[in-house]
Amino acid sequence: MVSRAVALFGTDQTDPPMRTLRAGPLSAEYDNGALRYVRFGGLEVLRAIAFLVRDENWGTFAPKIDNLRLEENAHGFSATYRGTCSDASRTLVYEARISGSSDGSLSFEVEAEPRTEVLTNRTGFIVLHPVEGVSGHPVRVLHVDGGQEISTFPETIDPRCPFKDIRALSHEIAPGVTATCTMLGDAFEMEDQRNWSDASYKTYVRPLTRPWPYTLPKGGKFSQSVTLAISGKLPASAGAVADGPVELALGGATGTMPAIGLGVPADEAAHALAAGDLTKRLGVQSLICEIDLRKGHGRPEMEHYRALSDLTGAAVTLEIITRGTLDPDAELSAVQKAAAGAGLDPAAVTVFPAQDMVSVQPDAPWPEMPSFEETYAAARRAFPGVKVGGGMAAYFTELNRKRPPATALDFVTHSTCPNVHAADDRSVMETNEAIPFQILSTRAFMGAMPYRIGPSQLGCRENPYGKSTAPNPDNARVCLSRLDPRQRGLFNAAWMIAYAAACARGGVEAVAFGAPTGPMGHIHRKLDSGQPWFDDQSGAMVYPGFHVIAGLARLAGAMMLATEVSARGRIEAIATRQEGGLVLWLANLTPDVVEVNLPAQIGPGSRIAVLDAEAFERLTTRPAWLETEGRNIHEARIRLDAYAVARITTG
Repeated sequence: MVSRAVALFGTDQTDPPMRTLRAGPLSAEYDNGALRYVRFGGLEVLRAIAFLVRDENWGTFAPKIDNLRLEENAHGFSATYRGTCSDASRTLVYEARISGSSDGSLSFEVEAEPRTEVLTNRTGFIVLHPVEGVSGHPVRVLHVDGGQEISTFPETIDPRCPFKDIRALSHEIAPGVTATCTMLGDAFEMEDQRNWSDASYKTYVRPLTRPWPYTLPKGGKFSQSVTLAISGKLPASAGAVADGPVELALGGATGTMPAIGLGVPADEAAHALAAGDLTKRLGVQSLICEIDLRKGHGRPEMEHYRALSDLTGAAVTLEIITRGTLDPDAELSAVQKAAAGAGLDPAAVTVFPAQDMVSVQPDAPWPEMPSFEETYAAARRAFPGVKVGGGMAAYFTELNRKRPPATALDFVTHSTCPNVHAADDRSVMETNEAIPFQILSTRAFMGAMPYRIGPSQLGCRENPYGKSTAPNPDNARVCLSRLDPRQRGLFNAAWMIAYAAACARGGVEAVAFGAPTGPMGHIHRKLDSGQPWFDDQSGAMVYPGFHVIAGLARLAGAMMLATEVSARGRIEAIATRQEGGLVLWLANLTPDVVEVNLPAQIGPGSRIAVLDAEAFERLTTRPAWLETEGRNIHEARIRLDAYAVARITTG
């Protein structure tokens, strides 16, 4: 029998629970040495405060916490502990002291000592400000030199650091109530983490204009601190949270559902063909097929892609990564010959020189490479009459930093990775809050041209910030890892509903998710690392996300209806109207049971099928589960278990 943890997360490892610390109206959640969700009177002031050690590939150490002591009373709370960050080549130990008071004041102090030389890209405090109620709002910046600046938190995503040389940041959390966060121990600067789909603005130590990686000398002790102060009186209604069920209402037409696609990594194409019946059952409209000239891809890969297109009826977009030579015509001509030799007629091509697969800091010189115009013109010569897309095969971050000319393209594209900076469940699910801002920002500099996103998934396709993606043999939650065990669980099904909803509301033309098989797939196959429960079963197996992909693909082009959700952070919804009735998808984005009051349009005769932990074994062993499972709805309120997804149909 499958465990609840595997059903939810694809692994028996679970995120450790957080402990809420309270001092009157001040609260914060303690999370393995960090503070999360700092609130005053129920209003979120800071998303997080944490002392982090990051390696030379931007991997973040999970600190080992010793000597933890937590105390609380009516007027204050405190925490002290020793943190150790280490691997085979380095060790850093720090002593932390946290205190909070009912007047809203909070302090987090660290004294750190490298016990060896520590090679690091960043070591020190980060402070995260939330997006909701902050984006586009005023902020007062106190600089290290004592100067002050009145500005705003960016609404469209800033590719550069919006603020540098920061000593303190002040912003209103309610009319007449100001929160001031002060950071000592080094110069701090801010980056807009929505670039990476994090739902926050991050202020961090050590400006990126200084060299990195750098070495902390053995025995070189240092201290840093972050403090918070609140001024002004909260209104009685501030921070009030509505109890009870989530309210859902449907409105008028708001556009059409995007086409749904899959990414096809070259090393998964043969596996996707081997699972041909299941791959076809997904019913997607497009296949984003990898051709990476750095890896020598050519005719054999093209033959697999042609066979997949014939099998599924899906259009092929060739995602071409060139070697980045100054002769893109020669490189792309060879790609076209390989496609023609395999009998593959792509519907579109996207082209990315190898240099674009490595992150470049804003305003830093680009490496020697063909220009955007040269690359896209060469693509049109090699593939006459075929749509040419561009942007970045990597993340929105790189698109925002290196913006292509819209006039040279037929569509713009990028992907996302939700675990660049944090891999815990809450942070990963919250990345969907940033997708609307990425869409808004792309529209701001690319205009109203067709816009495609993906393939995106929980795992990291490629790491533009280091030499490789992080290994994950233990099925843990690991930043920048190609394998995320939650891809196999209900968590991923809920995440995809929220992601698709954001893309659909933003008018995205097409969105692609993951791959048919493999670490980022929706169909089970054996991998080098074990997959709990799945590897012990016989016969064809699919993950919960399989049913989401298949269901959403059937809605492509359907009329979308506006959805009004009283607590969108808890529940997400996609509603469409087709001939014969409505199709409503709901997702619980939390680990808790959530009740939902259904809209008036869901009446007698409506049917519901629920992907949840109770149904997990059935839905993973029955690829046709969505067509055969369901029950009539007799009540106006439903209960959704943790990360459950429901499809409701009328008519």
